[in-house]
Amino acid sequence: MTVTMKGGRRPPGTLEAEVMGVLWARAEPMTATEVQAAIGGDLAYNTVQTIMIRLRDKGLVARRRAGRGHLYWPVEDAATAAASQMRAALAGRPDRQAVLQQFAASLEETDAVALRDLLDAARRRRRS
Repeated sequence: MTVTMKGGRRPPGTLEAEVMGVLWARAEPMTATEVQAAIGGDLAYNTVQTIMIRLRDKGLVARRRAGRGHLYWPVEDAATAAASQMRAALAGRPDRQAVLQQFAASLEETDAVALRDLLDAARRRRRS
């Protein structure tokens, strides 16, 4: 699903997230043309190419030459990237506990149980 704001523009970061989603779903290197086709709509090739270059500059994707173009793939899997974003959201915040409390309070019960289990397992590993 493509989200757009008034005037037909996407919210900031949405297109990068869409591109990363396509790359993670494919699980093999893709050209900008393949990503453009997977996203669909009337998105220009140059726009996709620009996003791919920005993602490479940010260290989120790698690339290699393929003919006259490049193949791109994610540097991290989706779960690792999401965990990195979560750590970044907490980094250097004076209110880390408040942020974690709000996050924990917003979890679905099944996610809260899973998180408790994972924290217990991590605690056991540290002790051994």
